[in-house]
Amino acid sequence: MKKLISFSLALLLGVAALAQSGYKVGDKATDFKLKNIDGEMVSMADYADAKGFVVIFTCNHCPYAKAYEDRIVALDKKYASQGYPVIAINPNDAKKVEDDSFENMKTRAKEKGFTFPYLVDGDSKVARTYGAKYTPHVFLLNKQDKDLEVAYIGAIDDNYRDAKGVEEPFLENAINSLKAGKKIEKTTTRAIGCTIKWVQQ
Repeated sequence: MKKLISFSLALLLGVAALAQSGYKVGDKATDFKLKNIDGEMVSMADYADAKGFVVIFTCNHCPYAKAYEDRIVALDKKYASQGYPVIAINPNDAKKVEDDSFENMKTRAKEKGFTFPYLVDGDSKVARTYGAKYTPHVFLLNKQDKDLEVAYIGAIDDNYRDAKGVEEPFLENAINSLKAGKKIEKTTTRAIGCTIKWVQQ
């Protein structure tokens, strides 16, 4: 009986730990080194002049991710030159979703004119570390000396269906607040998208 109780407690603690995994606003994020669609390895350390990063976990097949592609390109074109470049990461298992294969990533990036790195998280490890759950899922990072502080987590805006119908551009508001040295009003929002198709560990 005691063994059963101990096992049940351990299981509950494990589930709780899993639910709380990933970054929260204010945490220090770790860098990564992942393969880009051009075959080159990319890390945030490569961007010496960056003031922060817009890290977006996304993919090819998800309709929510597709709905945001043009907006992500526009965000990078607007903010990369201001010190906040986009880095897109595909954490999905291509064995589960063929559309998310590396070759299809290259094709999709060319078709949509991606202006930013599109990296493959081959073991889903980076997504797990960050606590990403959906595609798309945004993590806005702000450079603080040598650290990368998580400043915002969640959705790009409040209307995935219609870019012209957006009333709250959550991510843009957060970036603009950082640029102005102001407090971000909404530091977390609910990411809406497809669940990540995890690579089994």
